[in-house]
Amino acid sequence: MKREDFPILKEQVHKRPLVYLDNAATSQKPQAVIDAISEAYCHWNSNIHRGVHHLSQVATMKHEEARKAVAAFIGAKSSDEIIFTKGTTDSLNALAFSFGEACIHEGDEIIVSAVEHHSNIVPWQMLCARKKAVLRHIPLREDKTLDIEAFKGLLNEKTKLVSVAHVSNVLGTINPVEEIIRIAHAGGVPVCIDGAQSVPHMHMDVQALDCDFLAFSGHKMYGPTGIGVLYGKREWLEKLPPHEGGGEMIDHVRWSGTTYNELPFKFEAGTPNFVGSYALHKAIEYIQSIGWEAVEAHERELTAYCEERLAGIEGVHIYAAGIPKAGVISFNVFTDHQSLIHPFDIGTLLDQQGVAARTGHHCAEPLIDDLGVPGTVRVSFGLYNDKSDVDAFIAALERAVQMLS
Repeated sequence: MKREDFPILKEQVHKRPLVYLDNAATSQKPQAVIDAISEAYCHWNSNIHRGVHHLSQVATMKHEEARKAVAAFIGAKSSDEIIFTKGTTDSLNALAFSFGEACIHEGDEIIVSAVEHHSNIVPWQMLCARKKAVLRHIPLREDKTLDIEAFKGLLNEKTKLVSVAHVSNVLGTINPVEEIIRIAHAGGVPVCIDGAQSVPHMHMDVQALDCDFLAFSGHKMYGPTGIGVLYGKREWLEKLPPHEGGGEMIDHVRWSGTTYNELPFKFEAGTPNFVGSYALHKAIEYIQSIGWEAVEAHERELTAYCEERLAGIEGVHIYAAGIPKAGVISFNVFTDHQSLIHPFDIGTLLDQQGVAARTGHHCAEPLIDDLGVPGTVRVSFGLYNDKSDVDAFIAALERAVQMLS
């Protein structure tokens, strides 16, 4: 992988070479993405869809080309099924409102899982409070994988939607979404997939997967912040109401009422982030230039190597150890007396040595509560990381543990 394509990796932190292992929070950007943002503002910045002049026409073309690229990237039938949002959180909130307005009534039930990010919990909690519905969750088994038998028991005639993470942002475990979709669909229940941690790391084909909705962010897949995607099957998007009003989402506005635009514009009120969509297109091209087979093999090897190195440090406890992961490892360190070394302390000492790792509850407090700890240390990988990053991290961790023990 071409580390030189990512300018920030040349930075130093506390006079140490940067070792960036916080990709689950946000990834770094290749020069092609950075250049795309500059190009847009320098050469064709103009509001889209509304102008007959040259700049507006170019900006509109770039934005819609990006939509088509996203559709091809995830295997959607049509670019009309691609809704641009601010990110995964925005996508899930939009879906919760629209789906809730159309499909949820008092006493209905929604199912999530025990490993969800807050973004796939709180919008549904808000919906349930508004509609007097019930939110249920798939529990974990002892090995920290989802209990599919328990999931089957949760499904009933009141279940109206299942929304689950493809990959846990804490454990890195890959949830059996294919099986979850198959089981839910057998009962006539649609499924939304939170792809924030999967789309950047594995090939996604929404038609093969047969999910009804998919949410993901640009900034976690080497694209810019402020751009994301909500994919929905056309039959669902056509029946759901818009979640915001104004701007491009309208057809006609009269004092007597408003009619809405066709897909996908019905769900894109106001001026869209056309610079972000263009830069996201460049991020997609960058990933495709490497190839999914190479990306997946590289990250799989690197994650296994890191877990093996971590397991060799006395006192380290790896959560969901030995289970295949998508570029994320969470762990804690315990002293000889089984006392937890607080993850914040470890993270601080790692930072002093130039290693960027994430500590805390990772916006997944219910899962962290289930683990029985105040938080974890999390390292997560991108396509530009290599074994030298892991070795530097392990050396820094060993030094930190020695100091804190």
